[in-house]
Amino acid sequence: MKRIFIWFLCAVLSLPLSAQCYPFQNPQLPDSVRINNLISLMTLAEKVNALSTSFGVPRLGIRAIGHSEGLHGMALGGPANWGSYGSPKPVTYPTTIFPQAYGLGETWDTALIRKVADVEATEVRYYVQNPNFEKGGLVVRAPNADLARDPRWGRTEESYGEDPYLTSCMAVAFIKGLQGDNPRYWKTASLMKHFMANSNEDGRDSTSSNFDERLFREYYGYPFYKGITEGGAQAIMASYNSWNGTPMCVNPVLNHVVRKEWGNHGIICTDGGALKLLITAHHAYPTLAQGAAATIKAGVGQFLDNYKPAVYEALRKGYITVADIDKVLKDNFYVALRLGLLDGNQTKVPYANIGVTDTVAPWRSPKVHQFVRLVTAKSIVLLKNNDHLLPLDLHKIKSIAVIGPRANSVILDWYSGTPPYRVSVLQGIRNAVGKNVIVRYAPSDQMDEAANAAKASDVAIVCIGNHPYGTDPKWMYSPIPSDGREGVDRKALSLEMEDLAKVVYKANPNTILLLISSFPFAINWSEQHLPAILHVTQCSQELGNGVADVLFGKVDPAGRTTQTWVKSIADLPPMMDYNIRDGRTYMYFKGNPLYPFGYGLSYTTFAYSHLKTNATVIHPNDTLLVSVAIKNTGKYDGDEVPQLYVSFPDSKVSRPMEELRGFQRVFIKTGETKTVTFPLKVSDLAYWNTTKHAFTIEPGKVILKIGASSTDIRLHKNVKIDNYE
Repeated sequence: MKRIFIWFLCAVLSLPLSAQCYPFQNPQLPDSVRINNLISLMTLAEKVNALSTSFGVPRLGIRAIGHSEGLHGMALGGPANWGSYGSPKPVTYPTTIFPQAYGLGETWDTALIRKVADVEATEVRYYVQNPNFEKGGLVVRAPNADLARDPRWGRTEESYGEDPYLTSCMAVAFIKGLQGDNPRYWKTASLMKHFMANSNEDGRDSTSSNFDERLFREYYGYPFYKGITEGGAQAIMASYNSWNGTPMCVNPVLNHVVRKEWGNHGIICTDGGALKLLITAHHAYPTLAQGAAATIKAGVGQFLDNYKPAVYEALRKGYITVADIDKVLKDNFYVALRLGLLDGNQTKVPYANIGVTDTVAPWRSPKVHQFVRLVTAKSIVLLKNNDHLLPLDLHKIKSIAVIGPRANSVILDWYSGTPPYRVSVLQGIRNAVGKNVIVRYAPSDQMDEAANAAKASDVAIVCIGNHPYGTDPKWMYSPIPSDGREGVDRKALSLEMEDLAKVVYKANPNTILLLISSFPFAINWSEQHLPAILHVTQCSQELGNGVADVLFGKVDPAGRTTQTWVKSIADLPPMMDYNIRDGRTYMYFKGNPLYPFGYGLSYTTFAYSHLKTNATVIHPNDTLLVSVAIKNTGKYDGDEVPQLYVSFPDSKVSRPMEELRGFQRVFIKTGETKTVTFPLKVSDLAYWNTTKHAFTIEPGKVILKIGASSTDIRLHKNVKIDNYE
């Protein structure tokens, strides 16, 4: 009878009779049956080993699955030497590198971001499955769904910004791009990090992010909630910090909310070294064995740590049982199942041939190169443009000075891979102008070279900004106060290099500031004096070409800020104040910002009119359709980013001054009018009711605001919520 069953199963799986056939390999069986069968076949040693990020079972034909870093491209190589741990000599593995996640957020373009993630997922599959490489892993640590509540946060570059709605939309898009469109199989698995409220680096291994349940539901946890419930992510990383005194990797919220309420049935992993930090930094448990047991019981199924001795000790002393391990392993292997790695017949997995029979390296594709260039151009924010200095007219310019320490380099951050090539701003400008325009280059003002180059040229472009890892790869070290990185928060918002812009401006009033940075700076002098300012983030392999496309008008800039750019560090509450109601973000900041949230200029102009809704009285289950007509009234074809904000003047509870609830990036030709419609679910207007422990919709007036930024509101309309019970 057993032989007949094996014959039948092998036939179903299209495997030779000599192959091992198990129920878990059969995609026609229910997921739970397959995973339970796999767990039943594993030895204790295999189970303990599967609590790692590799979590394969080679004896049963399941390859080591592994993790990859992928915030803005698959990370192999790069400053952190990803993929070459333990190698006596680092090996370079090229991958396509896009602008930093902060720059991707500044595109305000979810369709674009989804395609970015899809390109990355293809390269991950290629490297993992190609027998010449077999590098990386199919669980991708991205996106970062943390909120950049404070520009001093050292990892601001990894975030999509300060707003929970924008960040959730970008995160959902990136997740869908990584995981693909197939209803059964994922291209890669998205692992969101870092859950949650991980936005201070100094002392992150022992500090507590303290705030109430409403801010958890409405702000800090919201992008993770949407990433799971709308994006389909089934993996998250617990952050180092505590929330209200309880370390995140043992916090009950993992089981009670993330798994039971939100429906994450996949991986929850620790951050690197977090098990040890439970004992040495948080002082939450006296021994590693007790810490490991508490972590597993909290729902964590993967350790980024030296965990095995602690787990075996926890088993011996009865702190946990094998059944506790089985429970979290079922979640791990659900992810493996969705990746197709449990199937006995891999020909049914749509992504199994990437890098195997489909062996053209994705990072060599000219289409991919052009796409990176487009993404880079779309990420650029035009912050100032007096007297229409930009775009530069090549018919009128005979010479350009390109100046500054960021002009002739593309600097990678800690989570970058190594791109196959890099185009600096200097090279991009040279590519654009050809031989008919003189391009002078000065990296600094040593011996007056910057001033002299600017004086001799028609226009000067000053390229300055931060260094993504503080000019020194030494861990948790940043020698310049305004720089920040993982492990180090910024101690200043002023930009020391701004002095170079002052020197150049004195020599040539046609000075353009190109701020190449991972986060906002308080560039007050430049805003007051320079005629034109652009912001772009680090790392893109097409940085120079993307910048040149905007400088010379090939692409109309339409990037938008994703944080409130304050004028002074004194405008910010204390760093460890996680209660954003105390004056953080555009929702609660009452001062006058240098640049508001959602801000960005264009080479053309847009007129807003005819704000309409499909109803004036709305109910809890309704979807309100909010439409506005936008006309390009300028001289250039270009993108506009209309934004929908809401406020609640009748609210009986504390609400933000305004909240983003819709946006679109729309291309409109000059003279053309397009109607943009925002579907607004009334359920998205709810607040978290701590008494009812549920989202609650209040009756009363809602003000709809449509505009070009959080402060540039063009049109208003009132609607009323009724019959809320």
